[in-house]
Amino acid sequence: MMTPAAALDMSDGQRETLEVLSRSQTAPDRQVARARALLLAADGAANTRIAAQVGVTPATVRAWRTRFTEEGLARLGKVRAGRGRKSTIPLEKIDEIVHLTQHSKPAGQTHWSCRTMAAKAGVSPATVQRVWAARGLKPHLVKTFKVSNDPRFEEKLIDVVGLYLDPPEKAIVLCVDEKSSVQALDRTQPSLPMKKGRAQTMTHDYKRNGTTTLFAALDVLTGKVIGQCLPKHRHTEFLKFLRTIDSEVPKGLAVHLICDNYATHKHENVRSWLDKHPRFHLHFTPTSSWLNLVERWFRELTDKALRRGVFHSVPDLIARIEDYLAAHNNDPKPFVWTATADDILAKVARGRVALQAVNQ
Repeated sequence: MMTPAAALDMSDGQRETLEVLSRSQTAPDRQVARARALLLAADGAANTRIAAQVGVTPATVRAWRTRFTEEGLARLGKVRAGRGRKSTIPLEKIDEIVHLTQHSKPAGQTHWSCRTMAAKAGVSPATVQRVWAARGLKPHLVKTFKVSNDPRFEEKLIDVVGLYLDPPEKAIVLCVDEKSSVQALDRTQPSLPMKKGRAQTMTHDYKRNGTTTLFAALDVLTGKVIGQCLPKHRHTEFLKFLRTIDSEVPKGLAVHLICDNYATHKHENVRSWLDKHPRFHLHFTPTSSWLNLVERWFRELTDKALRRGVFHSVPDLIARIEDYLAAHNNDPKPFVWTATADDILAKVARGRVALQAVNQ
């Protein structure tokens, strides 16, 4: 006759932790069962009785007791090597799925889906999904990029990032750009409002009622935006916007403008105006770059005020933009730039190496 096991020795803190775990509604079932078994063992219950109450074998209870004695609660939720459910997918099949995903495409298509790969590899779509998830493969996704070919890329990058991270004293740094050809779109039928069980609706087609161009200057420090809607985006309109900036920025401050390489910003008349206003300094971003923070603000304007808007005329559109500007400037939030020039240059260098390897 076997001698009953002695009561399991545990501290008050361990018991409290196990009692919380034993009542959990979110922890894995095996962990809850193990916590209940250990508590019963601490109360002096026999292994066979514990096994019957928890729904495992007496051998499992003995193994849990031994592991608790050796390790305490440090590795309670860990499954020891060699334990647990074994993979039913042969390693050769996994390698085949990974190789096909990375080095081939289905006939007539640009990328694999779970179903097309499952049909090709002779497994279930769920199996393909597990293999992809375990290896971080996402053939259904694609990210866009563009490595700048500007010969002065490094010089311009250091200049602009320096303004973001260490702006000069007695100066204001403004990110300037135009959101051109903003369309006043009217829907062909009235929209239906949101209600319980149904999202707001709008027709997929629309009527064009004209366009406007928004000139915007984002204050890097405060997040406030100087904005002005004008009919076109020629150098004459840019000069008009520069005069607006000049009138709104206190006279004692130097004005550093970060803008792109659009020809409007470099027009002869613009340069002549800048010569007469020496407190203005233009800083150009590299071509094909992402360094102008006002573009981030344009995205918010589009998402929050324009994309779902209905505009019967250009004045309606301009009024909506001005309303958004006023609301934003009542409670501005600056975009905080954190990347250093060295970090960006290192990332770009890695991108160039990768592109060269693909092209060889």
